[in-house]
Amino acid sequence: MPALSALLRTSFTAVGVPVLACGIALAGLGAWTASGRAGSPPHVAVTKAYVYQPFGSTPETAAFFTLTNDGGSADRLVNIASTDTVAPPRLSEHHMTSSGGAYRQPVDSVTVPAEDGLTMTPHGIDVTVRPKGTWRPGEEVSFTLRFAQGKPLKIRAVVVRPGAQTDRLPRP
Repeated sequence: MPALSALLRTSFTAVGVPVLACGIALAGLGAWTASGRAGSPPHVAVTKAYVYQPFGSTPETAAFFTLTNDGGSADRLVNIASTDTVAPPRLSEHHMTSSGGAYRQPVDSVTVPAEDGLTMTPHGIDVTVRPKGTWRPGEEVSFTLRFAQGKPLKIRAVVVRPGAQTDRLPRP
C-alpha cells in the first residue's frame, strides 16, 4: 500500500501542477476579457503638439507630438500630412555618430503601445517638416495623423522657439 500511495502522490503532482497552472492562466484571461479590455481597438489621442520655429536659413525643422492610447490594442502612426509644409512631413529618429555628430534617420512608422503612449522628443522620434512660408512663435500648423487601425486625427501644433517650455501648451 505505501508504494501505491507514493505512486498516486507522484502522479497527482505530475498532472496536478500543470492543470493548476492552466486553471490560473484561464482565470486571468477570463478576468481580462470580462473587464472589456481584451482585444478592444486602439484609441489614440494627441495631448501635446508643437513645432520648432525654423532657425536661420535652415530649410527643415521638427514637430513633436505626445500620443496616448487608452485602447486595448497597439496602433502604428504610419503617415503625417500637412497643408502648411512644402513637402510631406516625415517621421524620423534622432541618432548620434561615434564622433558626436547628430543626424535624423527616416522611419516608416512608430508604434503607440496599448494602454500607454508615445512622446516624441528632439532626442528620439520626431517629425521632420519643411515650412511653407515663415512660422512665428504662437502660430499654429495643421497636421493630419494617420494610423494603421484608428481614424485619422486632425490637429494643430503651436510654433515655439527651440528650447522653449512646452509643458503648459494648450491641447491640440
